[in-house]
Amino acid sequence: MKVLVVGGAGYIGSVVSSRLLAAGHEVVVLDDLSSGHHDAVAPGAEFVRASVQDDRAVSTALNDGVGVVMHFAARSLVGESVLHPELYWSTNVQGTRALLDAMRRAGTRRLVFSSTAATYGEPGSLPIEEDAVPRPTSPYGRSKLAVDLMIEDDSLAHGLSAVSLRYFNVAGAIEGAGERHDPETHLIPNVLRVAAGEVEALAVFGDDYSTPDGTCIRDYIHVDDLATAHLLALEATGPDGAVGAGRHRVYNLGNGNGFSVREVLDTARRVTGHPIPTMQADRRPGDPAILVASSQRIRAELGWEPRRPGLEEMVTDAWRFVQNRGRERHSRGPAVEKEI
Repeated sequence: MKVLVVGGAGYIGSVVSSRLLAAGHEVVVLDDLSSGHHDAVAPGAEFVRASVQDDRAVSTALNDGVGVVMHFAARSLVGESVLHPELYWSTNVQGTRALLDAMRRAGTRRLVFSSTAATYGEPGSLPIEEDAVPRPTSPYGRSKLAVDLMIEDDSLAHGLSAVSLRYFNVAGAIEGAGERHDPETHLIPNVLRVAAGEVEALAVFGDDYSTPDGTCIRDYIHVDDLATAHLLALEATGPDGAVGAGRHRVYNLGNGNGFSVREVLDTARRVTGHPIPTMQADRRPGDPAILVASSQRIRAELGWEPRRPGLEEMVTDAWRFVQNRGRERHSRGPAVEKEI
């Protein structure tokens, strides 16, 4: 199967691309490198440097035998979305609209979309299930919810087979592919930046939550388990899959277990051997005390099970990536761009 991976030069897109290639799929990565990295494109993938809103480039790629699209391209910084919501409605919503239109014209009727737990916002109950009432608290979350709704409508109207995967907190690394965002807003890579000597201390936002140690609790999932879910979603949108033509299915992805900020810190200290000093900061507005996913739907319907649920393994893999990324980046080498 030829798969178009939109946003395949980013953290999750690059890992999924590697897994697709290992499974025998042909992969075309389309990415404008606005937040991704050229050297992160999976070796063996064809690379097209272009925006998802570049109709000519997207249409040319789709018309070259692509059977399914995996869509990762998006802006994803909550704080930035509050300051510049127009960027999120343009990139996330208008970009996906342009992609769906190009898919319809090309006759490509299978889609796996990278959604987010930010669509839920403040949860009414825990663990969070897919039928929870969405209450996104940021333009980022609202833009991704709008895309999910848009995909739902296109599936009904145009026979699309689509899956939206709502991630919670993704961590870890595989085969030289790991997190390196700029700016970095995720806890584990920021903890490891302190261990690597790039930052003096980690800011802990609030220690008076109603949790056992007073810090926020979040659900973490290894990026390798996340990639497995994408391959299962790809199969589910196939002719004999669980998500047939005209259907759009939403699945949560998490371990169903939460880890507190202090648990992440203690684990990172054991893994790295670094004291990782902290400084106390005020709570951030809108930070819920606990966010934990229910992933029972994807387990029951697609047979997904996290194989690497342990926090220590996630932190260890991420730390290995931080230590080796210079050497691994050089050994992987840049992907060769295809002219469009």
